[in-house]
Amino acid sequence: MSDLTVRLATTADRPTLERLWLMFSHDMSEFNGQLPNPDGTFRDDRLHQALADPDWAPYLVTTADHTPAAFAFVRGLTAPTRVLNTFFVARGARRSGIGLRAVQQVVAIHPGPWEVAFQDTNPTAAHFWRRTATTIAGPTWTEHHRPVPNRPNLPPDTWISFSTTAEAPA
Repeated sequence: MSDLTVRLATTADRPTLERLWLMFSHDMSEFNGQLPNPDGTFRDDRLHQALADPDWAPYLVTTADHTPAAFAFVRGLTAPTRVLNTFFVARGARRSGIGLRAVQQVVAIHPGPWEVAFQDTNPTAAHFWRRTATTIAGPTWTEHHRPVPNRPNLPPDTWISFSTTAEAPA
């Protein structure tokens, strides 16, 4: 993938994000055991919160031809540590470098401490996030496990923590 744009999503992007959310939820169902609702949708409270809560920032990632390729939801904008709450790259854009570049751009918008969670049962995500943390923060990132809130039947999430600094103006 050549050029990409990472921009704050607007209400006009809601239909696109809803469709990408279905793909994300389908991918995640392999690891969390969630099945679709009777209407074929998945639980989407994080999607709605990302679009409505002022302490969240939903980003849409598009390719040079404006094709949607990924999204990222950041929460805790006013907290000491931001959380990359949800991150998804469409299958056709994976293994192209777009995911790493998108994360780099999102964290550059909000310099400071960051956390991101993933499931150890998802080896592709585990590899991606460890490589991404190393690329962004070098060897200074940390990793630990936390229980999934209100989901005692699931194994703990793995959390990576790292920090970024503001880039000097050019």
